Parts: sequence; C-alpha cells; structure tokens
Amino acid sequence: MAKKEETPNMVEQFAEFKELKNIDKATMISVLEESFRNVLAKMFGTDENLDVILNPDKGDVQIFQNLRVVADGEVTNPNLEIALSDAREDNDPEAEVGEEHTKEIIFEKFGRRAILTLRQTLQSKILDLQKEAIYAKFKELEGELVSGEVYQTWKNETLLLDDDKNELLLPKSESIPGDFFRKGETVRAVVAFVDNKNNNPKITVSRTNEQFLRRLFELEVPEIHDGLINIRAVARIPGERAKIAVESYDDRIDPVGACVGVKGSRIHGIVHELRNENIDVINYTANPSLFIQRALAPAKITSIRIDEEEHKAEVILRPEEVSLAIGKNGLNIKLASMLTGYIIDVYRDTDDNVEEDIYLDEFKDEIDEWVIEALKNIGCITAKNVLNAPREMLIEKADLEESTVDNVLAVLRAEFED
Repeated sequence: MAKKEETPNMVEQFAEFKELKNIDKATMISVLEESFRNVLAKMFGTDENLDVILNPDKGDVQIFQNLRVVADGEVTNPNLEIALSDAREDNDPEAEVGEEHTKEIIFEKFGRRAILTLRQTLQSKILDLQKEAIYAKFKELEGELVSGEVYQTWKNETLLLDDDKNELLLPKSESIPGDFFRKGETVRAVVAFVDNKNNNPKITVSRTNEQFLRRLFELEVPEIHDGLINIRAVARIPGERAKIAVESYDDRIDPVGACVGVKGSRIHGIVHELRNENIDVINYTANPSLFIQRALAPAKITSIRIDEEEHKAEVILRPEEVSLAIGKNGLNIKLASMLTGYIIDVYRDTDDNVEEDIYLDEFKDEIDEWVIEALKNIGCITAKNVLNAPREMLIEKADLEESTVDNVLAVLRAEFED
C-alpha cells in the first residue's frame, strides 16, 4: 500500500509548488504528463500508444496502454501487442484479433527505481519551469522599480532577495557612491537587465541608471504617475548631481513646483534616497536655445549661437557667470550637455560695455511678461541682444506685432539713453 501512495504524493507536491510559484493549471498538467511520458517511454520503448490521464485536484493518475490484439503465440512486441487469450482474461471477453485492447498500467508496480526516476524527472522540469517563469517575469520588469532585502554583501556586489526570495544582484558599479547596506535592510533599485544564459536567469538591478530617478519621481509625484506631467529628459552623475526636464499637459499645473513640492516636500525623499544627490528640476521646452539656457542655470547667459545640424551651442556669458555655468568640477555644463543633447562651449564676453547690458527680466514693469518670454525664446536674453537684432527678425521669429516690437525697442533705447 505504501508504494501505491507515492505517485499521488508527487502530484500533491507539484500542486503545492504551483500555488507558491503561481503556475497555471494547464501548465501544471502539461508538465506532469510530460514527466510521466518521459519515464514510460524509457520503460516501454515508446509512449505513442499510452494515454496518461491526470486529475491534479484529487491526486489521481491513470495510465492506459493501447495494444493490438493478435493470435496466441504471434506476439512479437509485448509493448505494442497482446495475445487474444490475454486480452480476454483482462476484462475484455469479447476481444477479437485485429482489434485494440486497452490495458491499465499500475505505475507503482514497477518499483521504487521507477518512482524515483519519475520524481527526479518531475523535479528537473519544475526547476526549469521555475527558471523560465522568473526570467519572463523580470524581463518584463526591466526599467521598473523593485525592492529587495539585503541578504549578503561582497566587495563588488550585493545580493538582494525580493518578497518571493528571487535573487537580485546589485553590482558596485550600479550602486550610488556612498551606498552602504546592512543585512536585512530594504533597498530600492530598478531592474537594469536580465539574461538567461544556460537557462540560469540572472537579474541585475541598478541605482545609478537614469530610470531609477524617473521611477522615484513617478512614485513621489502623483501628477507624473497620472500622466499630467511628463519627464522629457534626465541627466545624472550618480551621487553628485542630476538635472530633470519636465513639462505639463495642463496649463494649470506648474510642473517644476509639482515635482519639488511645498517646501521641497516631494523632492526631499528622492534626494535622501539618492544619498543627497542635488537635483535641478527645469521646465522643458522644444526651443533648443531656451532649453540650453535653462539647463545651464543658475548661470545667466548673455547670448547663444546654435548649430542644430551639428548639435553644438556657443554660449557667451559675463565673466562672473562663467564659473556658475561650468559648475564645481564641470558638473553643471556636463549635465546640461547630457540633458539637452548639445555640445556646449562657453565663452567669456570681452565687450568693454558688457557691464552696461541689462537682462530683459528687469523690464517686467514696462514690457508684458509674455513679450519678454517670446524674445527670450529666440535667444534674446538681454536688452542689447534685442537692440542689436534686426527689427524684421524680431517681428518674424518672435511672432510679434510691429507696434509691439517698436514699443520694446523704444523702452530699451530709453534705458541706455538715460
């Protein structure tokens, strides 16, 4: 009796595995049947004339062998044929030569070796199935945020375990400088890439990937999660500084303000997660000149020349603004280039009269703000930028009325005449 319980137990064990690993019922039945057939094929030389009927819910497994009835003494292959007298003795008294006889096979009667082989085959297929499921799951999660508990830390990588005990590898090269993890600590990262060499899935996660910053903003800023604000570009030097360009699809929403939060409430958690990495949030614009100017903040640009074909920009600044544009260790200009996709060259303005120039923002009391923005959008940041530009160009490129341009020019000339 003990042997007869072996096979149902294996079915129940697989059902338990199914529940833990979320394998669907159809796959479970398929793997069970394939495992039985592999073992039976080795025992009988073929499984083509075998029917395997499974009922995983009850733990039932029935195996039937379909044999061709031949005359007594003419059996050449007992795995394919059965003698007429044997067929009639096996609950088929009306059997005739040439007909098919179905014989039930009691698997347990083949002994412990057959049962052990079946168990090993089943376990092997379950393991393969588990690996395939893990690979498929995490392949779909590439670029998405995941969490894991620190299990072990080595010199060059940290091993994390997620809630399902899947192994996530965080290489040191994908860690933020300053990252230090204790065993049992929960760590967030994005799935960077997943490979499945030799059916052995390896999941590598990253905290330096730009997608990590994107996902953190999606988590902290509901407007981004809901699609009201879009992240157009991200540039990072992990552990140092980052720039992120955002735009709003709703004119009533200030994208920068929404990302920063009241008194920095939203961005504070992100900065903390990134080991105090400074984050500049700027308004995105399709105008490359204005985009570069915003990306170089806090520096104020005197003028800019754009080569859109070469993706290069020459930026001219007052001497005291140059260091701000370049930033500590060149971080600001490097991030601005990464964010905008332009190679940015910075030049000092050597004009002796540069100190006399005035930024257009200083004229908001006399010139409408929308007019100032229109002029800035075509690269005219200062009063002299406007005064030195052809009148026709101001009208055409800034899309302003002639009277509006003439009024602006009069205001600016009056300032310098005074």
